[in-house]
Amino acid sequence: MTVVNKNKKTKILAIGDIHGDTGLVKKLADKAERENIDIIILAGDITFAEMSLKGLVGPFIKAKKDVLLIPGNHESISTISFLSEMYKPHAKNIHGYSFVKGNLGIFGSGGTDMGIHWIPDSEIFENLKQGHKSIKGAEKKVMVTHMHPAGSKAEEFGFKGSKAISKAVYEFKPDVLITAHMHEAAGLEENFGKTKVINVSRKEKVFEI
Repeated sequence: MTVVNKNKKTKILAIGDIHGDTGLVKKLADKAERENIDIIILAGDITFAEMSLKGLVGPFIKAKKDVLLIPGNHESISTISFLSEMYKPHAKNIHGYSFVKGNLGIFGSGGTDMGIHWIPDSEIFENLKQGHKSIKGAEKKVMVTHMHPAGSKAEEFGFKGSKAISKAVYEFKPDVLITAHMHEAAGLEENFGKTKVINVSRKEKVFEI
């Protein structure tokens, strides 16, 4: 009988706004393999206006990592669904869905209020609510969005955040919120209530939870 250690930490590499940069993907896949990463989170804007999908997920799969995806404002929900199906079972679309590993639950919603692939704020909250439903009993939680929450420091760079995401943070109380979208806020970390908010726009973050 195999005994699962529920106290074992999960090592995550999160990145957003790759924008079709296959060189960056290869570099991060190598890092994920070298540092024994368990899960890759791609927090939207994986493509540059969907010009090409080649080499954006495959290198992570080749490195034998689980990959979780949400759409940004540069790709449609159907494109993310297509990528997750293509690399199934090691890739999963968590836009309105969730992923469980041991005592960790990860849920998310992509979209912003701008661009061709915009998603209304009310829909973002409903996606997060739906994704959270199946992991609400998890000991640890990570929420993933493309946009930043309203009232966060990322707003200082020119764009208002999402009220739906702020509401979800306070209602679902994730330990960590991964965001992207605001390139100028790359690497910014702050505490939002009891949640640590990390902007991973083109600047990867490796953490254990």
